[in-house]
Amino acid sequence: MKFTIDVDCTPEEARDFLGLPDVKPVQEVLMRQVEERMLSTLAAMDPETMIKTWLPAGVQNFEQLQKMFWAQFASMGRRDGK
Repeated sequence: MKFTIDVDCTPEEARDFLGLPDVKPVQEVLMRQVEERMLSTLAAMDPETMIKTWLPAGVQNFEQLQKMFWAQFASMGRRDGK
């Protein structure tokens, strides 16, 4: 036998019913602090420094992926050309 119960309530009502704390004020404060830190860091960096900071890992990974593909293609060509 299977029972299904649908409860129609807001998240606040469910939190109150279950006795869970309301973390929204704490979350808003933390998100404001994160936003302030990010904006101050971005303001201190010039665009060229940001690009150099963010892209090298991505570019290196792309180059490694490219080398891996070329190595696979080259090895397939050697096997087919026996």
